[in-house]
Amino acid sequence: MPITGLKSACERESILRTDHRSRTLWDAGKDKRRFSLNTLVEHVHAVLSTTPERWQRLVSTLPIDLLTRPPVAGEWSALNCLQHLLDAERLVFPVRLHAFLAGKDFDDFDPNQQHSGPDSQTPEQLAAVFARSRQESLVLLSRVRDDDLGRTVQHPQFGTVTLVEMLHTWAAHDLMHTVQAERALMQPFMLGCGPWRPFFRDHEIGVAKE
Repeated sequence: MPITGLKSACERESILRTDHRSRTLWDAGKDKRRFSLNTLVEHVHAVLSTTPERWQRLVSTLPIDLLTRPPVAGEWSALNCLQHLLDAERLVFPVRLHAFLAGKDFDDFDPNQQHSGPDSQTPEQLAAVFARSRQESLVLLSRVRDDDLGRTVQHPQFGTVTLVEMLHTWAAHDLMHTVQAERALMQPFMLGCGPWRPFFRDHEIGVAKE
């Protein structure tokens, strides 16, 4: 189940490198959509703790042809999304959280060159490994204290980044790729909706929006 070359939001990290330089213009204190720092870890923990169960339900119920069906050529299937989440769980977010807590700068990471396990693993096995890895991550997250939220490190592309930003990113990354997987699962059903298909147009992949 190779994922190199497939399109995802993580592939667009080069674009975010430019956007990151302007983030100082975004005043978190004035944006009411953001969490207060005293609830951030609680909210992140809530998201991260529910993701494995969602995936275990999906892969134990849905047929393999639906899980492995890409929405369009070059896009990730639902199973590709799970594989990527597992890669990130092993190689990215917990590693970076350790770096923050140890006061060490980040090493570079190419999301398109990582692949965490043999293709012979079943979807259920992948989901089980993800769940175990995530449980270890939640233990690590529980070690974060209020004083840690002010920590900063150097990112190879973004420069100075904060632990608060990384925690937001971790939760958003979980939700983004779960939504991406669900959109992939939706595509063959939407194609057969007949007169109701226009209601799903915003969710169709590869369709130009008017």
